[in-house]
This record gives sequence, C-alpha cells and structure tokens, in this order.
Amino acid sequence: MFLLQLRNELWKLFGKKRTYIGFCIFFLAQSLILVLFHFLAGPVRMMSRMLEMNNYDPKEYISCLTVATFMLYPIAYLLLPLFVALVGGDLVAKEAEDGTLRMILSRPVSRLRILAIKWVAGSIFAVALCLALGVTGLAWAACWFPWGKMFVSIPGESFGFFDAAAGWKYFFAAHLMLSLKAITIMSLGFMFSCFNIKPAAATILAIALVFVSSILQNFPFFSDYLPWFFTYHLDLWRLMFGQPVAWWKFGESLSLLIGFNATFFAIGGAVFYLRDFKS
Repeated sequence: MFLLQLRNELWKLFGKKRTYIGFCIFFLAQSLILVLFHFLAGPVRMMSRMLEMNNYDPKEYISCLTVATFMLYPIAYLLLPLFVALVGGDLVAKEAEDGTLRMILSRPVSRLRILAIKWVAGSIFAVALCLALGVTGLAWAACWFPWGKMFVSIPGESFGFFDAAAGWKYFFAAHLMLSLKAITIMSLGFMFSCFNIKPAAATILAIALVFVSSILQNFPFFSDYLPWFFTYHLDLWRLMFGQPVAWWKFGESLSLLIGFNATFFAIGGAVFYLRDFKS
C-alpha cells in the first residue's frame, strides 16, 4: 500500500507544471554558460593560464568534464536551493490551502504515513533534479568540447586534476552528494510546509534561512566558526573533488545532514499532528 500511495503522490507531483520549472531553468542556464564559454576567449584563456601555472597541458584538461563541473558551482549554490525549496514548501501547504488535505485525512491512513509518503516523493524529485543537472550539463558540454581529463578549481581550497576514468567517477559521486544537499533543503521547506502558513511563505522561509547561513559563512570574521553553519555542511558534495578526499570532513557533514533531515521531519510531523484541519 505504501508503494501504491507513493506512486499516486509522484503522479500528482510530476503532474504539476511548476515541478518542471527547475529542469527548464537549469537547461537554460547551462546553455547560456556554454555559449559564453565557447564564443568568448576570456574564460578559456583564464582556465589555460591556471593549468599552465600548475604545469598541465590545457589541451588535455579543457574538456566536457571540466566545463560541466565548472557550470555546476553557480547552479548548485544559487538555483538548486530555490527549486527544491519551492517543491518542499508546496508538498503539504498547497494541499492544505486547496482543501484536498482534509479529504485525504478522512481516509483510514495515519498522518505519519501521509507525511512520510510526501517526504519520500519530494526526495525523489530532488534526486531526479540533481541527476538531470549532471546528465544535461555533461551531454550539452560534449557538444561543444572534446572528451578528456578533468580539471576542477575548488573555491577557497585547492585544485583537482583527474584522468578521464577518475573524472567520471568523482563527477558522478559529487552529484550523488549534491542530491543529499537538495534533499536537506527540500526537508527544510517541507518542515515549514507543515505549519499553518501559505506555500509561498514556507518556500521563502526555507530559502531565507539557507541564504542567511551562506552570508554568515562567507563573512571573513566568522571563518573560525565555519563548521557551525548549516550551509557549510550542505557543500559536502564538493569534497569529492579534493585530492585526496577529506573523508573525515565528509563523514562529519554526512552525519549532520542526516540529523538535519530527521530533525526537520520530526518538527514538521509534530506540528502537523497538532493542527486541526476540521475548522
């Protein structure tokens, strides 16, 4: 029964036009970045200079893997939180606003199961969005740039140089970890969606908390307190591009993100159980 109910929830989620806004915007952003990257000499010249300063041949490393990875950073930081929070904020609040939630609760299904089904559906959407981001970015970059080795510039940390086989592996691993970031932000929006507020308010609250944490994290005077910020651990996906991978940082952030998701679901569930949908 759980799988049947999940199938219906997914059918309902992906039947809405606004669910596909994120996929469309990602594709448009990737297209614009690639066009500018291909036709403007500046980006390739700057990347070539960084490679030559590290004694690497630019012809080997300016590839579709490299360009797809460079496109990933601005989209993952700015656009991804917006669209997963939009879906998370809609999952419960939109149905409560439309009145369909009262009909659902009239059936012999527990509130916990309803929330679990909606959270799993939102998580599947978040994973699908991240995988689509990687697949379309790589496929689109392959139309403009050759296959080859991968060069990654990790902002504020270091450079990563990988052969083609390792580049594929770490590119895929980074997107899997990016899915966890998307699920966590979706869970934050889902938590606010369980409150007695409008869907837009739930989305705005989730985005505001993420952006406030990001602003504080990048404030230079707070550099000694980075592990205390929520967004610091959301960026565990970029640890996959380190050489070597800082597994102790990865384990710390992974455990905290799992705890964040459980906490957001527990708070949202507690509020949802106390709400009166009859009045």
